[in-house]
Amino acid sequence: MRPEGYDYATHSRLAGPLTEPGAKPYRVQYRSLLSQEPHRIRAVLLMTLAPILTGLLLVYLVWPTHWVEREGGDRWLVDLDITMLVSIALIELFMVANVASVAHATMVARDPVPVTPEEGTRVAFLTTYVPGKEPISMVRGTLEAAVRLTHTGPLDIWLLDEGDDERAKALCAELGVRHFTRKGVPEWNTKKGAHKARTKHGNYNAWIAMHGGGYDFFASVDTDHAPLPNFLERMMGYFRDPDVAFVVGPQVYGNYDSPVTKAAESQQFLFHALIQRAGNRYRAPMFVGTNNVVRIAALRQIGGLYDSITEDMATGFELHRHKNPRTGHHWRSVYTPDVLAVGEGPASWTDFFTQQMRWSRGTYETLVKQYWKAPFTMPPGRLLSYTLMLVYYPMTAVNWLLGIVSCVLFLWFGASGTEVTASVWLMLYSDAAALQVGLYLWNRRHNVSPHEPEGSGGLAGMGMSALSAPIYLKSLGSALLRTRGRFVVTPKGGQASPDRLWTFRIHLFWAAVLACSLAASVRYGHTHAAMRTWAVLALCIALAPAAIWAWTAVRARTAARGAAKAAGPQPKATGEAEPAIATPTGGN
Repeated sequence: MRPEGYDYATHSRLAGPLTEPGAKPYRVQYRSLLSQEPHRIRAVLLMTLAPILTGLLLVYLVWPTHWVEREGGDRWLVDLDITMLVSIALIELFMVANVASVAHATMVARDPVPVTPEEGTRVAFLTTYVPGKEPISMVRGTLEAAVRLTHTGPLDIWLLDEGDDERAKALCAELGVRHFTRKGVPEWNTKKGAHKARTKHGNYNAWIAMHGGGYDFFASVDTDHAPLPNFLERMMGYFRDPDVAFVVGPQVYGNYDSPVTKAAESQQFLFHALIQRAGNRYRAPMFVGTNNVVRIAALRQIGGLYDSITEDMATGFELHRHKNPRTGHHWRSVYTPDVLAVGEGPASWTDFFTQQMRWSRGTYETLVKQYWKAPFTMPPGRLLSYTLMLVYYPMTAVNWLLGIVSCVLFLWFGASGTEVTASVWLMLYSDAAALQVGLYLWNRRHNVSPHEPEGSGGLAGMGMSALSAPIYLKSLGSALLRTRGRFVVTPKGGQASPDRLWTFRIHLFWAAVLACSLAASVRYGHTHAAMRTWAVLALCIALAPAAIWAWTAVRARTAARGAAKAAGPQPKATGEAEPAIATPTGGN
């Protein structure tokens, strides 16, 4: 889906004009984003001061002379003070790590220099279909866009159909698209592993086993993503470098009309506009399954797409641990800021929370199952890049938990790990926060979204990130308890899951904890302004999704009543003709 009025053509060429590769052997070349900044000194100062001042705040809060000392107090209260101190230290430490990560990414981010593709490469363009989960009309839109792709060599369009659906086969025959299904083949529908049943990676791996040998590369998009005609033209040139295993582009949402969808796209700003570009510095941006091109030989070397709830990230991680046997170099990847496919994002809170739960759970799985191998198989810079990406979800989750624990310990029991001067704390905190926001806003100039207005502050995205913290904590708890994570196909084609009060159960649970704690602080006289302020802010975060949903629902019902009133009374559905009734619009 591509909404009208957005300049996709310009955004599909953000990396610059296509160039000739020059002297052999070709290696992907890059342009530093910072080198193109006219006020580099200001930018470097901002990137330097933001983590330094945040670090000073940490040191000030946990300085030994500021520790609380209770003369003759109960031992249990002393233990709570220590718990409070550790919580504060960890919260501030994670904040320093997050700010340093963004500053580092800002410093090293770069874009690849696009080159013309090599002629004659054999490419298969793939997308999948799950009958009953995805509307056939959406599949038609994706395939109709795919057949308009331009390429300087053999190109076949494939639909990987999980259900061997008759309508899908008819659509493929109509459009000249090749049809593949693994239905009914036991070795391609296993309980786990590369060919796990009812999974995206299992579907792709079955196709690779059957047809992968006939192609050099496959390009792929999710079923809800329509590729632009220059998709291959802008991605394939990087494969002139023999060590490039895959190329990925940003994810943007074409159903840009729902408030949830708009905020969800804005939330991804830092990842697609900055973190992935920083990955280019280490030749290792993350594999994103929504739109990409992959070297089939590299994928076959690691046994195909990895069995994970987030198969794309896990597969990219494995590729980056391995070396190209032809050159002896580690496999590389390229992230292009060019918007080359437009898809659909979550249009309801239910679908957004499901998406965030799956993404975070997949990250935890990678940390547990794969990350321990990286120090022995990855170059140091690449390991640093992946580490900074992978710790985001657990740090955000633990930060939320520690913040709640701190509130509960003070508001109920008066525990206080540190005693600092309010004026100094406020000065350091406000300055650190201002620099962090300033760093975020400075990076907005690198936004790749064709939908967000130029100069927008991205406040919706910042808010969405804050609202996601309880979801990440729930996912972390599930991962630690080893409960079964499952892949859920996000409803597409306008089939958003309905929101109910139950949708917000996780947030409402934490809201109840905070509300009870605030009430207890009144009862017991624990009234420190900073702790109460934080508790109120956390309460607002916990209540915000349900409040926004309720407000949106009320507004929608009001608009529907207004439209019905404007349309006037409608004829009753009876077996006999009704007399015509005049309406304000002249209808009947």
